[in-house]
Amino acid sequence: EDVPLAVHSTYSLAEITVALGYAEPTRMRQLQAGVLDCSALGVDTFFVTVNKSERGYSSSTMYRDYALGPSRFHWESQNRATPRSGAGQRYIEHEARGRAIWLFVRSHKKQGQKTMPYTFLGPARYVSHRGERPIAFEWDLEHPIPAERVVEFSL
Repeated sequence: EDVPLAVHSTYSLAEITVALGYAEPTRMRQLQAGVLDCSALGVDTFFVTVNKSERGYSSSTMYRDYALGPSRFHWESQNRATPRSGAGQRYIEHEARGRAIWLFVRSHKKQGQKTMPYTFLGPARYVSHRGERPIAFEWDLEHPIPAERVVEFSL
């Protein structure tokens, strides 16, 4: 409620992290493979780039993240996560622990020389998971992705 971010609006990483209460903008290299644990807010924020290139990502971070439709999203955890690890348990049991999962998604990292902003898709609820290192999750979105963005965020 107190975070000045609107669902389906676009933001830079710096704008998001400042809105989440960080005194200085966070850089992507400071995140743990696209996840920011905002313990003070009880939120895990996932920063997702759907279309990854080998040029912009290491082979260990070429996660397969994509929309499965307007209200469901497939996301892969960090490579070290298992369903029994601290992060895996935090994601699986987020509701029971009083935590939220927020998704910030963009289709590409860059367009030409310009870094692309993230679209805030809002809160997500755990549906299922399978595998490990990484864990493949399915999330239900509280707010459906706008129709014009569903294809953009799909594989």
